[in-house]
Parts: sequence; structure tokens; C-alpha cells
Amino acid sequence: MSVTFRRSTATLVAAGLLAVGLVACGSGEDDAADPGKPNDKVITVYSGRNEQLVKPLLEKFSQQTGIQVQTRYATTAQLAAQLVEEGDKSPADVFFAQDAGALGTVAKKGMFATLPEAATGKVAETYRARSGQWVGVSARSRVLVYNADQVTADQLPTSVFELTDPKWKGKVAIAPTNASFQAFVTAIRVQHGDQKAKDFLAGLKANEPQIRDGNIKIVEEVNDGKIAVGLVNHYYLGEVAKEKGTTPEALKAKLHFFPGGDTGALVNVAGVGVLKRSAEDADAKAFVDYLLGAEAQKYFAEETFEYPVVTGIPGPAYVPALAELKVPAIDLNDLDTLEATVAMITESGLVP
Repeated sequence: MSVTFRRSTATLVAAGLLAVGLVACGSGEDDAADPGKPNDKVITVYSGRNEQLVKPLLEKFSQQTGIQVQTRYATTAQLAAQLVEEGDKSPADVFFAQDAGALGTVAKKGMFATLPEAATGKVAETYRARSGQWVGVSARSRVLVYNADQVTADQLPTSVFELTDPKWKGKVAIAPTNASFQAFVTAIRVQHGDQKAKDFLAGLKANEPQIRDGNIKIVEEVNDGKIAVGLVNHYYLGEVAKEKGTTPEALKAKLHFFPGGDTGALVNVAGVGVLKRSAEDADAKAFVDYLLGAEAQKYFAEETFEYPVVTGIPGPAYVPALAELKVPAIDLNDLDTLEATVAMITESGLVP
């Protein structure tokens, strides 16, 4: 169960300290890690991925390899801050993050080992660190989810920046504490500058958005007609359909992919980095290899409805192919200023 980032002192470090306290108390944690335990056949994974989404996959890994995975679940931003706070004393072997920005933030602190080329070479350069210190394992596109009974095709915005128009007042849902929203705001900063990002956040705030703590809730409420539109990742439509025992095509909620390389169409990755303390740990390397293997890549496509990043594995059937998306010209390596983005979102007043 992912622990939600809450407003406190508007700093990422504060969020990290909150995560330390919550996780240490056993919230969302499998078999709390003990730094004093031997590493043989046991790895500690800090997971910013939702427990419901990835726990079955981690269990498959353990069943096949005999390697026990001790998992700490919290938001990606919290765990990035926790890693920085813990430094060399962290018990983590692997950081499994929801977005490239958090991985880049930890990498900038010099905490990751360089991954073997045999692993990173399976993934296109677009979806891995130039330094080789983290690698994407699945991809997702930012989209606008909309209720087809409330919004017609000709009313859909051509740019995410149009959502600050007064005609969308009270109709847009966002999850400002979610790592993917934070990475999206970082992408605005990278592509258009900090002032554009501040103006966009201020415009959203003025439009009285519906604030939710996660993308699933947004998609559910859009599908139920409680909200007109929401900014989410594409794969949550598949998750909601699966929960309801139906198909994405049967839902009232539909996906709008922003055209023309708009920042709202950012394609980001979930990915992993191995901590330096585990640079020579064969079990940690085996975990990375497994996530890039055919079984895990098919799991991401078929069970979590994400895009595989290793060639030869088909993506989800209900969305365009990854290669067909018109994505913004943004290097994921540049999304590594997470702390500044979290502070900017908090200062905008969008964090409850």
C-alpha cells in the first residue's frame, strides 16, 4: 500500500522523513529489512510502485530464483528522500521507482552503481540513464482521461496548457502528490522553463481542480461521471477495467493522447537502480535482469497495462503502439530535479 505524501514543510526531505517514520512502523512493508542480516538470497527493495501492481511480480521472481525480496512500499518521492537521508547506511539494495526523475535524483547523489551493459543494452537509450546507473523497465504515457458522455471529441484540448482555461473550472482532476504528476511538472520546467511551470500550476489552482491522492481514483470517478476529465497515466484505464471485470473499450472513461509533442504527452518510465553497497550483489543484478526479461515485460503489458521497453514484447491492445506516440522532445535524464518540483507544486497550493 503506497503511503501518500502530505504537505508539511514543503520540502522533499520532510517527505522523506515522514516516509522513514511510516515505513519503519511497518506500514506497507513485507518482512522489515534488517541491515544486519546476511545478503545471501535476500534483497531489500524500496518500491515506489504500488504494492497491488507489483507484489505478484516480485513473488514470481522469488519463486523462480529462491531470492527473498524484502519490500518497503511508499511513494517514489518519499523513498527517494529516504535514500538520500540514509546515505551509505541505507539497507536498500534496489530502488524500484515510478519515474525517471526520482531515479535521476538519487543518481545525482552518487548512490547508484553502474549497471552491466548486458542489462541496460536491452533498453533503448531514450529509456535509460546516460551514466548507466538506472534503467527503465516499463513505460507509460501521460494522457487526459475523459468521460465520453460529458466531453465530446471536438471539445478535447490540443495542449495540456489549455486546462487552465476558465471553461475547465472545477472539471479537472489531478493527483499532485503522485510521482508521475511531479515528473510531468518537471518536464514542463525542462521544456518551457520554471516560470511556465509556475504559471500552469497557478492556472490549475485558479480553476479549482479536483484533488485526489492517486490516478486510480481519478479514472474511477471520471468513469462514473463524477469528474469530467483528469490527468493520469494511460495504464490506469486498464487497471480500472480489470477491477470491474470488463474491457477498457467498454468503459465510459476514454483516453486522449495530446498531439504534436505536447508536454502533456510525456512518456516516462518506471525503472530500477542498484545501490552502490550492492554493486557486486548477484541477487540484486538478478532482480534487474528479471525485470528486463520476457516474463516481467509481458507482465507489465498484460497485467499492469504498461508499455514494455524491451523489443519483441507487444504492448497493451487498447492503446497506440509506443512507437506511434507523438512525444515531447524531453530527455528523461533531465527530470532529475525532483526536490525543486515538489517544492513548486506545494507552493502553488495544490497539495492539500
